[in-house]
Amino acid sequence: MPSAAGPVAVASAGSVAKAAPSPAVGISPELYPSEDDLPYEEEILREPFKLKGWWRYLVARAAAPFTKRAVIYERALKALPGSYKLWHAYLRERLDHARPHPIDHPAYSSLNNTFERALATMHKMPRIWVLYLTSLLDQRLLTRSRRAFDRALRALPVTQHDRIWPLYLRLASLPACPVETSLRVFRRYLQFDPSHAEDFINFLISANRWQEAADRLASVLNDDGFRSVKGKTRHQLWLELCEILTKHADEVAGLKVDAILRGGIRKFTDEVGKLWTSLADYYVRRGLFEKARDVFEEGVSSVVTVKEFSVVFEAYTQFEQSMLAAKLEAAEEEGAEDEDERGGRKNGMDKLSKKFLEDFWLNDEDDTDLRMARFERLLDRRPELLSSVLLRQNPHNVEEWHRRVKLFEKDPARQVATYVEAVKTVDPMKAVGKPHTLWLAFAKMYEKHNRLDSAGDIFKRATQVNYKAVDHLASIWCEWAEMELRHNNFDKAIELMRQATAEPSVEVKRRAAAEGNEPVQMKVHKSLKLWSFYVDLEESLGTLDSTRAVYERILDLRIATPQIILNYAYLLEEHKYFEDAFKVYERGVKIFKYPHVKAIWVTYLTKFVQRYKRSKLERARELFHEAVQQAPPDEKKPLYLQWAKLEEDYGLAKRAMNVYDEAVRAVPNSEKMAMYEIYIARAAELFGVPRTRQIYEQAIESGLPDRDVLTMCMKFAELERSLGEIDRSRAIYVHASNYADPNNSDFWKKWNDFEIQHGNEDTFREMLRIKRTVAASRSQTHFILPEYLMQRDQRLNLDEAVDTLKRAGVPEDEMAALERQLASGPTTAPPAAQNTAPASANRMMNFVSAGVEAQAESSRQQAGNNEDIELPDESDDEEPDVQIAEKSVPAAVFGELGKRAAESQDGSSGAQENEQLGALERIKRRRQ
Repeated sequence: MPSAAGPVAVASAGSVAKAAPSPAVGISPELYPSEDDLPYEEEILREPFKLKGWWRYLVARAAAPFTKRAVIYERALKALPGSYKLWHAYLRERLDHARPHPIDHPAYSSLNNTFERALATMHKMPRIWVLYLTSLLDQRLLTRSRRAFDRALRALPVTQHDRIWPLYLRLASLPACPVETSLRVFRRYLQFDPSHAEDFINFLISANRWQEAADRLASVLNDDGFRSVKGKTRHQLWLELCEILTKHADEVAGLKVDAILRGGIRKFTDEVGKLWTSLADYYVRRGLFEKARDVFEEGVSSVVTVKEFSVVFEAYTQFEQSMLAAKLEAAEEEGAEDEDERGGRKNGMDKLSKKFLEDFWLNDEDDTDLRMARFERLLDRRPELLSSVLLRQNPHNVEEWHRRVKLFEKDPARQVATYVEAVKTVDPMKAVGKPHTLWLAFAKMYEKHNRLDSAGDIFKRATQVNYKAVDHLASIWCEWAEMELRHNNFDKAIELMRQATAEPSVEVKRRAAAEGNEPVQMKVHKSLKLWSFYVDLEESLGTLDSTRAVYERILDLRIATPQIILNYAYLLEEHKYFEDAFKVYERGVKIFKYPHVKAIWVTYLTKFVQRYKRSKLERARELFHEAVQQAPPDEKKPLYLQWAKLEEDYGLAKRAMNVYDEAVRAVPNSEKMAMYEIYIARAAELFGVPRTRQIYEQAIESGLPDRDVLTMCMKFAELERSLGEIDRSRAIYVHASNYADPNNSDFWKKWNDFEIQHGNEDTFREMLRIKRTVAASRSQTHFILPEYLMQRDQRLNLDEAVDTLKRAGVPEDEMAALERQLASGPTTAPPAAQNTAPASANRMMNFVSAGVEAQAESSRQQAGNNEDIELPDESDDEEPDVQIAEKSVPAAVFGELGKRAAESQDGSSGAQENEQLGALERIKRRRQ
């Protein structure tokens, strides 16, 4: 290769082209400079040690063949051997040139030589080393690569080793790399960065170096400052170590496997089931089956979750099943060998030993039955073991203790042991459930086996336990007494109740107060449950005096309930102590307030009225007055009704009316309507229908809701109509229209029917006008109509009213017809129409009389001229006779008082049947 300082360097630019030497033999002419290269050649001749000229030359010849560019690179590097830029660009181009060729191509040899020449001056440049080492790894030159890595680590400073080690570890991980070499590489790397111990451990596991892998894992777990770069927890590392120790127990030595695994069990409590199974598996692989069984038993007896128990128990059952299957398989093989031996000859010693040891069970090597029984026993123990797990989670779970006792239904001794353990373990202050039920069940078990003395001892010990609630201790005393009752020990039961309800002495109270924590034994004498049971016993087995003493003690302790008051009063009534019973009621109504006192008041008033009736009427009235004064508005209605019933039965009707009048003012608005209906009904029955008018008016003005006022008005109007007071009824309808909804078809239909039956055109028109007025007042839109439209609406409404009256059968008024004719305009009627008259001469007046109709004896003739007005003569003699038809007065008008008057006059009535009867007589005859 021509050098940059050759003959061309001393020639001028003009003589270079003329005196160009002829090409040497074996060198391609393309490698020599061309005419286009002369400017760059002259520049590098002038300044051969400047990078800019050489770099400009290379950039200009970027499209030239690699061989020509290589010549330029070589010339430049010869002049500038320390240029990193030239070396890096040259090596990159050589790598790109050699990459398409196979690794045994000469281009790779030239590439490696070029790297070695570059490293002579660029040995401190890490990128050059990285390019070189990557190329060697791609060529799979392991030995040369390892040596190059060593040189790189020695040449570069430690701060730049992190760029070399990933490639070095890649070399160590190659399958073709010897294991020892890889191990040495990883050990060196851990000296550089100990945090990547997991990579080394993974490599050891992949290389089946279990001993060293276990040692490394153990050292990592013992290092408290170790942090996994792969995000693994210490628990996961523990599981990896356990897996190595258990699955490769024969290849790992020098580690205390049992201590390691037990340490993990104590430290990591979330998956202890897997650690227990790993420890047992370790002993199984070592052939220590009994030790493995002990580990399984320890595991199922120590886990605290059902999930972990399931894992350990499943592994335990698989172990026992595999042991049983292995024994059965071995027994079959031994049977085949025995048959072979029987076919051969046996020596005398074997026969003699078999003869003497044949019947000894210790000499029996077939323990299949034992293993089968052990396996079945394990399956039968599963509910018991599971119960133990749940109790280890919470030893104060009362319900779980009860379920555990049920597991030993066929073994009373185990039940007793379980109850003893339960009452010793469960703390009443921490118990989940009712701890006293354990004592009760324990005592009932002894009672079931007729061990009453033992049951009594258990109850006695149970009463000394400091429970969380007083009710628990009270239940113990009650169950103890009930047990005595079941065995007819009545006196013992009553004595137990007296002992339970006895108040502690002052000294005991002082001592408990000094301790600061008052036990439930200091409060049980105020337990209502105890006293209720005690009083039931006294009522059934004791005397009246003893029962009354118990009731009085309950009242003195201020623990009585309304039911206790009622029971006490019933007891006294049964024994004819009525005044004492009423005193009890009096005490009850003073102790309790509403709503609890309601039942006492109702019972008290009922019993008092039934007992004394009219004899102590004033006292009864005072009681009712006090009851309604104490009662809230929602509870006053039944009391007022009961009071009014008293007045009706034994008092005065006027007082009953006063009670009803007071009731309608005292009850809440939601019950006023119902109360008014009762008031009206009773007033009508007692004083007659006219008496109800005042009540109706009071109800309408009492402030009822509009819907109730409307209902009351309709009933009032119907009453007036039935009494013949048409004007009053119509006035009520007019007043009710103020509360009516235009869409309430029921009200307007009733008024419409009323006007059709009892009204005329004017009243009907007035009803329609009121309806329009109400609709307009309730409408949100107001219209201003012209005058002619209003007149047209009036004519239309008039026509509508007349048509409605005609359809109802009401004859047309002649004057109204004439007015309609005049209002419609002057028309000429035919003579026949003027001279003819309707067939019916009678016509209805404006109103129908209240039950009296005037009838003429002879029909009046139609006048020829309809406009003539007939006036009656002033003479009385010429007045035609008019017969007045009588109509019976409704019986409701007189009410119950009228009925009583009619009954009182029944005996003295001597009138004849053909005589005209009075109203009371007609009522009496009709009732009969």
